[in-house]
Amino acid sequence: MKTLKIEPLTREAFAPFGDVIESEGRDYFMINNGSTRRYHQVGEVQLDEQGQGIISIFRAKTLDYPLSVKMLERHPFGSQSFIPLFGHEFLLVVAPPGTDTVDPAEVRAFRATGRQGVNYHRGVWHHPILALRDDDEFLVVDRSGPGNNCDEYFFDESVQLTLELG
Repeated sequence: MKTLKIEPLTREAFAPFGDVIESEGRDYFMINNGSTRRYHQVGEVQLDEQGQGIISIFRAKTLDYPLSVKMLERHPFGSQSFIPLFGHEFLLVVAPPGTDTVDPAEVRAFRATGRQGVNYHRGVWHHPILALRDDDEFLVVDRSGPGNNCDEYFFDESVQLTLELG
């Protein structure tokens, strides 16, 4: 049994899984006649040659905690970004890309502030969205196109991963 320790979301800690989308600590340049700061390229949309980038809104319910993490998913043909629209914190559970199985020892959990979004790189294992408030909304940038762009991995019943809010 493993209880996942929730880490603060930082660019350094999240780098193996994707990009943290935020302005804090980022370089910028001025645009629009000096009235706007542009924090340029805070993430990279990754697409295969057959896909197209799309923008959606997800409205999520809060799950019950402690949460038993039974599965993770990945998107092999494109990245997937989540940006909170209402400024609320949310949780992330991730595991490294690269294999068709997930090592429970490599699963990590993060807490995003309401001023941070994330961009999961192609193939990164992650739990479906973990809102901390009912009906929270997220702007989602991901891929549409041919092929199955969502693989799911279900842990063996002997694996017990628990996420506690603490």
